[in-house]
Amino acid sequence: MKQKNITAILEMLRERRELLRTEFGVEEIGVFGSYARNDASEGSDLDVLVSFNRPVGFFQFLKLEETLSGWFGVKVDLVTKAALKPYIGKRILNEVEMA
Repeated sequence: MKQKNITAILEMLRERRELLRTEFGVEEIGVFGSYARNDASEGSDLDVLVSFNRPVGFFQFLKLEETLSGWFGVKVDLVTKAALKPYIGKRILNEVEMA
């Protein structure tokens, strides 16, 4: 990624919201971690928090992760809200920027 800022990332996600909803069942999506804090470096991955409006299988989950990586040109780490552990989950929910 050519060091896109959080505003550009969220804008792209918002523009593709309907595709994300229909193709992957995405209910909510947001960015946390170094990109959300605007301190991403050259090797930073993009941390994405997602919730779904229907059950999503493993391969569909991986396809979403790969699709996002392709859009942004950087490795994406996709995390579901349901998978958040209490301590780290609280920190993530405090810093996440939702699209």
